[in-house]
Amino acid sequence: MKLLTIVGVLFMSLLVFTQCSHEPKEGEIVQHTLKNGLKVVLMRDTSVPIVAVDIWYKVGSKNEEPGKSGFAHLFEHMMFQGSENVGKAEHMKLISDVGGWMNGSTNKDRTNYFEVVPANQLRLALWLEADRMRSLKVTRENFENQRATVKEERRLRVDNRPYGPVFAELIDSLAYENWAYKHSIIGSMKDLDRASLEDVQKFHQLYYKPNNAVLAIVGDIKVKEAIEIVEEYFGDIPPGETPPPVDLTEPEQTREKRMKWEDKFAPMPAYVCAYHIPPKGHPDQYVVEIIEKILFDGESSRVYRRLIEQDQSALHIFGGVDSRQGPSLFLFFAQVKPGRTIQDVERAFEEEIARLQQEPVDARELQKVKNKFKADFLTKLERVYYKADLLCMYTAFFDDPTLFYRELDRYMEVTPEDIQRAAQKYFRKTNRSVIEVYPAKRP
Repeated sequence: MKLLTIVGVLFMSLLVFTQCSHEPKEGEIVQHTLKNGLKVVLMRDTSVPIVAVDIWYKVGSKNEEPGKSGFAHLFEHMMFQGSENVGKAEHMKLISDVGGWMNGSTNKDRTNYFEVVPANQLRLALWLEADRMRSLKVTRENFENQRATVKEERRLRVDNRPYGPVFAELIDSLAYENWAYKHSIIGSMKDLDRASLEDVQKFHQLYYKPNNAVLAIVGDIKVKEAIEIVEEYFGDIPPGETPPPVDLTEPEQTREKRMKWEDKFAPMPAYVCAYHIPPKGHPDQYVVEIIEKILFDGESSRVYRRLIEQDQSALHIFGGVDSRQGPSLFLFFAQVKPGRTIQDVERAFEEEIARLQQEPVDARELQKVKNKFKADFLTKLERVYYKADLLCMYTAFFDDPTLFYRELDRYMEVTPEDIQRAAQKYFRKTNRSVIEVYPAKRP
């Protein structure tokens, strides 16, 4: 069944407008670009009287230079330190006071900030985002304060956390050759220590401008009125220089990469494996995400049944696609059960991979996985924030927000033959990077 049929009750139209000449119907996608380059994508959803405002800056850790890691994540914090008309931490208080919630996040490819507020507070959310886009206070005081905060966050979430370094930096450092994805999002202590205010100000001037951003507004809105507010608050913000393109090319891996890591906080040994897979939007990405469901989604998944129930070689497992704008990874983690070994886990996991490569997936199992995938996807679409974030992503990465309506069909069209072919192509030992984690020996 096609997506148009599946969500027909939710969306009355699939028309996309470059100019809003009339008040759109429920579910229409409206695109509008300001003269300063800010791309705006809107969708009316009156199911609940709330609205989501989501802004993506097309800057992540991939945009950082060697020796200057962690800048994108640092600005996730800096953006809450005040602007011309908003005091330090006041952004959060203003949103909370009207019953809304908000946050920000950074990954390899982008940084985003969002608010979900009552529908009558749309103007507040847009004004707050415009004020910090126009006049963020990148001062020495704010910089030093947030540098200390980020360093403490690194100690808490990476350096002093079981398996923290493995996921935050070691697996990327091992798997990738290209600096863009090889280094960590949070940055190294060394780079954070030697960062200068001038470096940070230059980074801000280059990337946090309207011509490098996408703004999505979804919820109980009048679209024409929302566009007028966006023009009022964002229209006079000057654009910046066009940021330089980032080379994301990765040489083909021709041999297995492997390392051992002693973790002083790990309670048990662990096995971590990463295979190279294509970028987000590649036809095989949809196939690999279906494979993720087959192997890891829930207690009926193949790897759970094999390692947790049958072999009882692992205490905890998870895995899946780390999808990126450039070359991506398919990850697997297993915490080894006492009395068993990393080799036991690896052998069983390899056998499950071999099953995918050698035997077509049964039609009933594949249909079950697709049903679960569809249900999860449609459940997420009940949230205005999730819809806004998808619109930002499709626009920022592909300049095509209408993928919002079409992408689910690509997952539903995956065949057993696709799965077998992709497993053979990508899940090769020569295409993987492995970390064996061992608890550090006590002195």
